[in-house]
Amino acid sequence: MIKFSDLALDPRVLQAVIDTGYETPTPIQAQAIPFALEGRDVLGIAQTGTGKTASFVLPMITRLGRGRARARMPRSLVLCPTRELAAQVAENFDTYAKHTKLTKALLIGGVSFGEQDKLIDRGVDVLIATPGRLLDHFERGKLLLTGVEIMVVDEADRMLDMGFIPDIERIFQLTPFTRQTLFFSATMAPEIERITNTFLTNPAKVQVERQNSASTTIEQALIQFTPSRKDRTFTEKRAVLRALIKGEGEGCTNAIIFCNRKMDVDVVAKSLKSHGFNAAPIHGDLEQSQRMKTLDSFRDGTLHLLVASDVAARGLDIPAVSHVFNFDVPSHPEDYVHRIGRTGRAGRLGKAYTIAVPNDDKYLTAIESLVKLPIPRGTVPEGALEGLGDAPDRPREDRGGDKRGGRDRERGRDRDRRPKRDENAAPASMVPLDVVAAPEAVAEAAPAAPRRDDRYPERRDAPQRDTAPRDSAPRDSAPREDRYRRDDRRDRRDDRRDAGVVGMGDHVPDFILRSFKIASVTVDDLEDEPVTGTEG
Repeated sequence: MIKFSDLALDPRVLQAVIDTGYETPTPIQAQAIPFALEGRDVLGIAQTGTGKTASFVLPMITRLGRGRARARMPRSLVLCPTRELAAQVAENFDTYAKHTKLTKALLIGGVSFGEQDKLIDRGVDVLIATPGRLLDHFERGKLLLTGVEIMVVDEADRMLDMGFIPDIERIFQLTPFTRQTLFFSATMAPEIERITNTFLTNPAKVQVERQNSASTTIEQALIQFTPSRKDRTFTEKRAVLRALIKGEGEGCTNAIIFCNRKMDVDVVAKSLKSHGFNAAPIHGDLEQSQRMKTLDSFRDGTLHLLVASDVAARGLDIPAVSHVFNFDVPSHPEDYVHRIGRTGRAGRLGKAYTIAVPNDDKYLTAIESLVKLPIPRGTVPEGALEGLGDAPDRPREDRGGDKRGGRDRERGRDRDRRPKRDENAAPASMVPLDVVAAPEAVAEAAPAAPRRDDRYPERRDAPQRDTAPRDSAPRDSAPREDRYRRDDRRDRRDDRRDAGVVGMGDHVPDFILRSFKIASVTVDDLEDEPVTGTEG
């Protein structure tokens, strides 16, 4: 049996491996490390969880032991599809390089550029990055890839699913042709094979039998049920999930709950918290600081339930996960093996439950075809679907309901309290077209509105004003201040309101009615006028 001591690793690296308690390499490690130490390109095909990270980290540290990094020019590059997987590779590097003086930088999104720029300017031996953030640094002129000696692409099949292949091709073009390339993938898709033929030179192909079956330490169960109504599927699935968690009792020390969509991750986490569970979401749309904080809380036991998308299905190494719940059946059968593989690790026992409805039959068929075994069937916990009533399918805050602010909601309630208008009654401003065409018929067509004096009885004894039209009185019959008093203007508005609807052209402003006399001026008159002003 091959041991790590037989693989010609640097003594400092070998000591770090012994410190972790490992003595025997996995099949992918035993086959890939010797080729990598020789400097050959390696194409490794193996599933996540088979030790691929150590397969390239250990020979990388050994080969980089001689030499020194220069500013902005890393000596090796590791590309990962997700931030969590990149962070885990960085942790592995710290573990195995603790007896060396090699430096690293982690370039992932959601983190300030400033701290990352400082590390790059100082010079790093190993650069671990996601493709997007790496290209951001390059386009800002903060990074040069011409000094890369070793380049690693990890989980290339996952990068293919996430649309990173164009970015990977561009990064390959920025690195020197003489580099050593280590390529690891779980499958050999046509696109990956094309990249292999383009950027790898005479690679050593190492293929370990794919782990299409779950570990024997994982107890699986499939919970199938038919919702009472199609629009209540989401509500009843959440009820079944809560019943399964409660049914496990203290045996469920912690659990990961997988959903297919990011939106459902947030809703399920909120629903669990509203029912008293200690749960938190994690998916790609959250800030990186929040994602790392949530993972740290789950690792140290502060967080009980982690509701996640498939961003946590790969690269998340937490050995003590007791349960996995598939709230949604994964659409890709390989993801089922990755999801349930988060439990039952390192020889521990684990349980994996999958909640399914009739629409998931085609996905279940694909999963059972992949693992070559039927998933054991379970039953819905008794009373899980009782007492739900006709509750909405999603919590109120997630249905896109009343999003108005507090003041607007108060105004809305005030409007609801107002007496309802008779819907059969015509609006007050609605007047037949013939009435509008003939303004003199307005008084007959519209009911007479109460006059100002009737609405204010205390003003009945006040002296009455002359209500004759303004134009009928001589212009100079009243002083200017009397004609333009504020009260008069208010009264005239009220009189016009009482008269009913007034059409366009019924009221002409006074200044338009004034006549102007235009004096004729000849050129001779202008010549006789004296010129005033400054000359020149």
